[in-house]
Amino acid sequence: MSKVDEFRPLYERHVGYVVAGDMKAAIADMVQENLPTVFEGVEVPRSAVDGFTIKDVRADGDRMIGDTVYEVGGKLIGLRSIWERRGDTWLAAELENFPTEAVQ
Repeated sequence: MSKVDEFRPLYERHVGYVVAGDMKAAIADMVQENLPTVFEGVEVPRSAVDGFTIKDVRADGDRMIGDTVYEVGGKLIGLRSIWERRGDTWLAAELENFPTEAVQ
């Protein structure tokens, strides 16, 4: 099983938390010491998610990257999460937006 195949179910679960509005669970998947700044300048779903599409899950060196487009109130938000291995689990360490028109 590849590193991406191992990571994908965790990422899909995390996206499910976001879609369900379970921010407590979504934040639990993140590097806790990064929380004070990880959301700065990043647009994230802050209300009910009307739809979503996981666009890509890939490895980048020692990190994993997940790209998902969320539809919120008729608006599309491209959200990339960059994950690091911490002990025996993956945790989201960084967030950034990406242009949705580039992936539709």
